[in-house]
Amino acid sequence: MITVIRLVALVTSVLAAASAGAQPRIENGRITSQPAGSSLAETVRTLAGAQSAVAWIGYSVPVVESERMMCCFDSGTWINGSMVRSDGSCCGGCRLEPSASTSMTTRSSQLPGGVVKLEGSGQMTVLLRVNDKRIERVRVFSEDCALDAGGRPIIWLENVRPADSVAYLEGLVTGQTDRPERDRLTEGTVSAIALHRDAAADAALERLVAPGQPERVRRSVPFWLGNSRGPRGFAVLRRLVKEDASSDVRKKAVFGISQSSQPSAIDTLIETARTNDQTAVRGEAIFWLAQKAGQKAAAAITERIEQDPDTEVKKRAVFALSQLPKDEGVPLLINVARTHSNPAVKKQAMFWLGQSRDPRALEFFAEILK
Repeated sequence: MITVIRLVALVTSVLAAASAGAQPRIENGRITSQPAGSSLAETVRTLAGAQSAVAWIGYSVPVVESERMMCCFDSGTWINGSMVRSDGSCCGGCRLEPSASTSMTTRSSQLPGGVVKLEGSGQMTVLLRVNDKRIERVRVFSEDCALDAGGRPIIWLENVRPADSVAYLEGLVTGQTDRPERDRLTEGTVSAIALHRDAAADAALERLVAPGQPERVRRSVPFWLGNSRGPRGFAVLRRLVKEDASSDVRKKAVFGISQSSQPSAIDTLIETARTNDQTAVRGEAIFWLAQKAGQKAAAAITERIEQDPDTEVKKRAVFALSQLPKDEGVPLLINVARTHSNPAVKKQAMFWLGQSRDPRALEFFAEILK
């Protein structure tokens, strides 16, 4: 029995090691590989400094939520909501040179032959673009996304430890100078950190969103806390939306909460819309409630029209009603236009009714014109 357990453990270890060093599906590129070494940051720095032209440095690490598919969806044939290549593989593949935008979807689509691929390898590919001997862009892909390197060299690093990757990427964000590609590099690097299946990513994101970091860096973090970091990220967002000194960061935190799958996300948005001490933040919560739709959201938005002391928040709530599905939003807008005592709010409701082009809105206008 002990021998069997040891054998299983050995096989699992070998498979994990093989997956960690497995190269992605790369076409049209010159690939070389080498160990990551004891210091990922030093290895990348040395390799980047040795390049005389544009090149890519890549490696793989475990990814959160293995059903997430990160690829490009701009070529191939759509089958059940997913892009499928002629060889039956998922997605159209991605061009690295020139770059195509990366999209995310889930692995619930059926591929040719009746095969349903629900899970990936649990790994993601991290690619660092080298230009002028420095890293200018970070991109992430699912391990089974086919990549076209555009003839550029790819240096593949084997056995990169997730915590080392997070530490290197965090340093890439905090060590930036004022250069043209700074914002794109920040966005790509923060997303790459957030997608690591490692607790080091939580700590790194919390440091990057902390007061004292540049505002542009802090604003890039909340979406990913809600989208990818589960209960711990959600707890950080709740704290930010209540306590942060920056109104812009608070609003980004509201957006992050709207992206969270935590069961209390809707209730947190409602609480923020009701009680936050900043007008702009209450308005932002109302807007994202409208995107979530549902009876609970509609009731909370209507309540804010009636009870919020600030006219601007009331007007934002009227706009939020216009974003609800028409069967929910139009009757509520008509009611506001018919009964509200604030002329600015009534005017806003009338405007959005006009934009809806809904027959019920036309009937209402005919009624009041008579």
